[in-house]
Amino acid sequence: MEYRVAFLSLHGCPVARLGEKDTGGMNVYLKEIAKHLGQLGIKTDVYTRIHDLNDDEIIPLGINARVIHLKAGEFSRKKEDLYQTGPEFVENILRFQKKENIKYDLVHSHYWLSGYPGIKLSRLWSVPLVSTFHTLAKLKLKAKAEEKESKRRISCEAETILKSQGIVVSTASEIRDIEELYFKSDENFTTSKFRIINPGVNLNTFKPGNRSMAKKQLHLSNAKMVLYAGRVEPLKGIDIAIEAVAKLEINELVNLIVVGGDSTSADMVADLKRLAESLGIAERVNFVGSISQSELADFYRAADVLIFPSYYESFGLVALESMASGTPVVASRVGGLTKLIKNGHTGYLVPFRRARSFTDKLEVILSNPSLQDAMSESARCAAMEYGWEEVAKNLAEFYMSLFTEFSLVSKHAVKSV
Repeated sequence: MEYRVAFLSLHGCPVARLGEKDTGGMNVYLKEIAKHLGQLGIKTDVYTRIHDLNDDEIIPLGINARVIHLKAGEFSRKKEDLYQTGPEFVENILRFQKKENIKYDLVHSHYWLSGYPGIKLSRLWSVPLVSTFHTLAKLKLKAKAEEKESKRRISCEAETILKSQGIVVSTASEIRDIEELYFKSDENFTTSKFRIINPGVNLNTFKPGNRSMAKKQLHLSNAKMVLYAGRVEPLKGIDIAIEAVAKLEINELVNLIVVGGDSTSADMVADLKRLAESLGIAERVNFVGSISQSELADFYRAADVLIFPSYYESFGLVALESMASGTPVVASRVGGLTKLIKNGHTGYLVPFRRARSFTDKLEVILSNPSLQDAMSESARCAAMEYGWEEVAKNLAEFYMSLFTEFSLVSKHAVKSV
């Protein structure tokens, strides 16, 4: 039997340029998992909004997988205002579905903004709803109290969890956090609908290479290099990375390369540059901006170590990409990073917010070439367990269980009428 799945990602497009505002691991996840589900024979349509006039309506991702751009609000709308475009998004999905004369067997919503559209379409199509949040408001607030998250988002996340037939999370700790933060006093809450399926990594794109050659290819000096990659936003702790590098006391020059950010993060980049200047390392901190996946792979290979000082990460795809490239990671001991990084083997986990702790572990790796080589090898070996093919198979199996379960429930409901 042929199955077709509708992915909903109102704000995030799988083919968007990485490192810009509101792009990151989720965009990579959508693109890769859709491609690999398609290779398994599950036709996967990823619905997202038109982000600019140059967006083609349909962009193929591979066999049985495509991105579909539909109108949902003005191009310039801020992410937090996109909630109001949900009804238009649903209406245009239904219009496209009718035009193409297609039938879906399951809806999979991604991020909280796709929650209500997912609930609506699941009901209209009488199919199961699976949800993946990628990050949750209350977890962000727990990690960094000064973060601002709306009551609307929190209530939407809770309702989506309750009305979904399946919830995909990256780690067991995420399930515990959801239960404690969202449903602590709810005796009816059950974890049976949750399935732990970690994200994957493209092992062909992200692979080890000669560090000196990679630096030469990127026109970088041959000095020691600490890399940060990801969005430029307060929750990522880039200020901690700058402070950590400034405190280094090894007898070699060490540069910090920051990959990510666009015009919308210009103010924060300016603040970070002022911080670097005040610490006397402005000439050793380089902000690269957003780049392609292939360029990012070169930066991972060029780096001696990745620094990942986030306040919270549901999984930490950047850390996995770095490991696959044979680059050890020094990261905050938070969220999914505690499962991903083998402390002392593929890198180090340190208390978040503590620049001195990051400095200490960076020094250990940068001043010990034999340890760095051993960690590089261990990191690549650990990453080999996270290929997208296996992730897609696990997700497909989850879908199949829901198809069967939902079909039985539907038949029982019909008989009861």
